[in-house]
Amino acid sequence: MSSLPFASSLSRRRFLAAGAAAAAATALPLPSAWADHHKSGQPFKISLAQWSLHRTIRAGDLDPLDFPAYAKSEFGIEGVEYVNQFFKDKARDTDYLGEMKKRGDDNGVSHVLIMVDGEGALGDPDTAKRLQAVENHVKWLEAAKFLGCHSIRVNAQSSGSWKQQRDHAADGLRRLCEKAEPFGLNVLVENHGGLSSNGEWLASVMKYTDHPLVGTLPDFGNFWITRPRDGKEGEKFDNYEGTDLLMDYARAVSAKTYGFDDDGGESSLDYPRLMKIVLDHGYHSWVGIEWEGGDPGEVEGIKKTKALLEKIRGNVG
Repeated sequence: MSSLPFASSLSRRRFLAAGAAAAAATALPLPSAWADHHKSGQPFKISLAQWSLHRTIRAGDLDPLDFPAYAKSEFGIEGVEYVNQFFKDKARDTDYLGEMKKRGDDNGVSHVLIMVDGEGALGDPDTAKRLQAVENHVKWLEAAKFLGCHSIRVNAQSSGSWKQQRDHAADGLRRLCEKAEPFGLNVLVENHGGLSSNGEWLASVMKYTDHPLVGTLPDFGNFWITRPRDGKEGEKFDNYEGTDLLMDYARAVSAKTYGFDDDGGESSLDYPRLMKIVLDHGYHSWVGIEWEGGDPGEVEGIKKTKALLEKIRGNVG
């Protein structure tokens, strides 16, 4: 039997702790990103993931500080999802974060979440490394709170058997959620390669983590468990089944696009079907554009994704 605290039924102490966490979470004020949505009356709102412009940013053609204003002026988008890679050394730089927040606020743009990478594996089988990864993420909780985000997005990297990875990832996530309690922030896991792209596995991690602040960020496209390589077939989880499983825990959604057909539909994904799954789960918050294709370019890819989402939104009645 595993010695991890969630591997069997919750002890009375942990049950009471979970209840206290839930009470604390519900007692906190709603982050502005959620509050703004609930005023909209729309079936969902459209945000923009900073990764959609990663080539433009890395080429030096867009200052990351200008991202919120650019999202509004170029695309008419009023919610942004940051990527920590573009301000990796600024997590505790209040001058920088203050300027970032000001530029969003001045343009009426909501700061939705921060996508966090490169801070260690929250499911590391080495306990010391797992605990260090948890600590490494705390500065991004601080930054997200400062900006007014509702969540940080993390990864559930691990190694070992299905059960070992589940247990270790749930342990790291629970510990990070406990760190998130004073901030009133969600800790969201994206299907992002490895077992995290297996919808059944990630759903089981949510159950075992069993904390009111843990959730998912389903990405419509990231269901490759292992990608084809060197002539070998990859392993892929069904996009629609995976989205359905993860929507049970979703507090954000990533609308990944790769290319478009002549009618403006996504050429590899059935977007009306995916968005029906999202809405059938009662989800009516931010849906973040994440353009991943190469042709058209980033600006046009974002615009086409937005037009597709707006068309679907217009048909919801």
